[in-house]
Amino acid sequence: MTKSRDTHPVRIPPRPRADWDDRVEEALSVLRPPGAAGKRPAGTPRPPSGIIDTFAQHPDLARGWMSFNSHLFSSTLSARARELVTVRIAWLRRGEYEWVQHVKMARAAGMTDEELEAISVGADSPVWKPLDAALLRATDELCHDRYVSDPTWAELAVELSRQELMDLVFTVGAYDMLAMAMNTFGLQLDEGMTGFPEQA
Repeated sequence: MTKSRDTHPVRIPPRPRADWDDRVEEALSVLRPPGAAGKRPAGTPRPPSGIIDTFAQHPDLARGWMSFNSHLFSSTLSARARELVTVRIAWLRRGEYEWVQHVKMARAAGMTDEELEAISVGADSPVWKPLDAALLRATDELCHDRYVSDPTWAELAVELSRQELMDLVFTVGAYDMLAMAMNTFGLQLDEGMTGFPEQA
């Protein structure tokens, strides 16, 4: 594994795949990446993944988390909105593993390099359209205040449905918690991963 820039001691190591049992495989079977339909075909090997291998240490937790995470990947939010707020909360919480994974997903959802560079600035960057800026403000407010302010909520409510607003709050909260957990467990970057930009 590659060392993260913000190195934390490894407290919960990835579970070696030779040690996986049927409980692990059953727990992880609920995970579906964005755009995937149905479950992974039996016998299909999983690519290397420190986060999956860490979750394998606790199959019951993995099952619950992966079920919820699968909802977030197919929620009422657009893929772009989901990845915009996810990379911002990863940046704010110094969740480097989360950042690396979701920058790839953000690019796939249509975010440009200029926009990804502006994530570190947040809502005040001139690159953002009004809805993007409001989504970023909401992410910052949830991170810092655990509450979306009335002005930001009102701006979002013009564009987003009630279900989208609910999914937004749970998406930010979920990836905030995941960054906290992975930093605390000491998850290291997978081989070949490039972490936060050099200026971070």
